[in-house]
Amino acid sequence: MSNRQISMNSDLQVQEETVIWNKSIRFLRRFQSLFGLLIIILAATILCTRDGENLFLSPANLANVVRSVSENGIMAIGLTLVILIGGIDLSVGAILGLAATGAADLMMHRSMGMFETILIVLAIGAALGMFNGVVSTKLRIQPFIVTLAAMSIARGVARYWSNGTGIPISYGQDAFLAPPAFSMLSSRIWGIPVPAICFIGLGILFTIMLKYTRFGRHVYAIGGNETAAHLSGISVIRIKIFIFALCGVLAAIAGLIHASQLSQGSPNDGIGYELNAIAAAAIGGTNLAGGKGTIIGTLIGALILGVLDNMLGLLNVNTNIQSIVKGLIIIAAVYLQKQK
Repeated sequence: MSNRQISMNSDLQVQEETVIWNKSIRFLRRFQSLFGLLIIILAATILCTRDGENLFLSPANLANVVRSVSENGIMAIGLTLVILIGGIDLSVGAILGLAATGAADLMMHRSMGMFETILIVLAIGAALGMFNGVVSTKLRIQPFIVTLAAMSIARGVARYWSNGTGIPISYGQDAFLAPPAFSMLSSRIWGIPVPAICFIGLGILFTIMLKYTRFGRHVYAIGGNETAAHLSGISVIRIKIFIFALCGVLAAIAGLIHASQLSQGSPNDGIGYELNAIAAAAIGGTNLAGGKGTIIGTLIGALILGVLDNMLGLLNVNTNIQSIVKGLIIIAAVYLQKQK
């Protein structure tokens, strides 16, 4: 065999190895959130063992992990929709606090039933979300500014509504007591926490909406190229307003669950929650510039944060160190997005 043939074979082998390597890297990046979840679960399984007992894998702890991520995960679903169209919503944490406060006040001070309370609270969430959508689209103000203002408005309304104090929730059949049925939002069905069922159910619903409906295609089209979407006949403004309204409703649902789990509603509830929800979407692979991302990825991102918090808590790691670790993970997730 001549030197030329040997050189050609060597070049072909290098090219094949390069192609295989690139495919492997693309595969890892495509499923980065899933691999991240598997790695963090493996780490928790190995590290959280005490006296021969694995604290992390106990059924009670696993149920607690899923329950604890439910509120953040539900808000993150709404934020994923907003981010997909190139927006952002900083008001979801404040809407959660307003929803929890409103639910507690309506049942404890206004003698309202469970269903009337839920409908009013969801309507409030939808109204605030619609406010964000209308102002950002009609007045052409950046969603960052609009939702920052809405965060202040929602927090102020909650504090005015409750006179700045938390409202405890007590259950009973008498007037000015919450209906016992409301406590079901924090109970379990067949050992599965109801908040987790809501979290997973909403995740499945919105996954189907984005993947198999015209609405989902329009969402991705707007996030990919808003001008092209408009020229193709998509009602960009209407869809944007609708998505912001959905985000507000989902934040209100999280607020109802939050009030049920803590048996109180406080205007200070939900402070900083919007950052965790954005982190879940980013870790799950949602492109913060819009147009790319999945609900499943966001659910996995929420679980990663939940498992990480649980693992560090079981290891008695200082809460300040936990915040540092989460911050570094968010940076790493966004960096990996840029490399796709």
